[in-house]
Amino acid sequence: MTPVNIVGPDDGESLQLAPSVQMRILEDGSTTGHRLGFAVSTLGPHTPGPPQHRHAQHDEGFYVVSGTVRFTVGEDVHDAGPGTLVMVPPGAPHSFENPGDEPATMLCTFTPDLYVQYFRDLRDTFAGGPPRAGEIDAIMARYATEPSTEYAD
Repeated sequence: MTPVNIVGPDDGESLQLAPSVQMRILEDGSTTGHRLGFAVSTLGPHTPGPPQHRHAQHDEGFYVVSGTVRFTVGEDVHDAGPGTLVMVPPGAPHSFENPGDEPATMLCTFTPDLYVQYFRDLRDTFAGGPPRAGEIDAIMARYATEPSTEYAD
């Protein structure tokens, strides 16, 4: 029988990605043959997200559990409340942020699991202090991701 992975409410791999961004990896791909990664992400109040970017090799899904998450897709802005699912296919420019006064929590999927290691690398980078110029772009490139410069501020 193939082993089943059960992750309890206090289990998983906790990552502090920024002072107000936490992620708990529930499935890093090791149980799914690297077809799926799964995480819970919490953004503190008024937390800006990453600049718009695109993934070339994986889909990314966001299911809002609590709070409001603002998704920017190209030039379109969508405020997503609890119960909203946002699926981002490869190549779609996107970003997200928490504009509200309460924390926002999302369930996140990565298909395949390629991007789970990106978050580990990001955690390690921020643990060493503020990243150097170009360091985040270099990490993104390792995971077939690039900034969407046509929508930069």
